[in-house]
Formats: sequence, C-alpha cells, structure tokens
Amino acid sequence: MEKATKTKLIEDYRVHEADTGSTDVQVAILTERIRILTEHLQTHPKDYGSRRGLLKMVGHRRQLLSHLRTSELGRYRNVVKRLGLRK
Repeated sequence: MEKATKTKLIEDYRVHEADTGSTDVQVAILTERIRILTEHLQTHPKDYGSRRGLLKMVGHRRQLLSHLRTSELGRYRNVVKRLGLRK
C-alpha cells in the first residue's frame, strides 16, 4: 500500500486530530490491504503464503470489529457502513 493511500485513510477515519491508531483507522487500513491482496490472489491462485496472510488479516479485522461493536456501537455502524462490509 502506498504511503499516500494510508495517510488518506488515516485522515478519513480518525476519531480526533492526533489519532493514528484507533480501531476505526486500523479496520480501514486492514480493509484496504485485504482488497489489494484479494486482487493479487485472483491473478495468482496458487500463492498459498499470501492466502494465509489474507486469512490472518481477515481474522484480525473481525476481532477489531467485534471489539468496536461491544464498546461503541455507533462508531461500529458508521465504519461498517462507510467501508461497505456488511450487506
């Protein structure tokens, strides 16, 4: 992921001005990395190492979303809606 993309995600999803690592930001960055890796695996289906990394990232994002859902439901709904994760 390019630095400009990551900086834009941090600016879009931060909770306050000095925020760089809140749950919202982490979920947004992981979602972008998952999207990039999914595209890679569509062209390279036998790349099992990358597939394992993708599954670990999906699991980590799921844990972060679960934490956000139990702690602050409004922020959870906002992040899920903005990222388009749930149908």
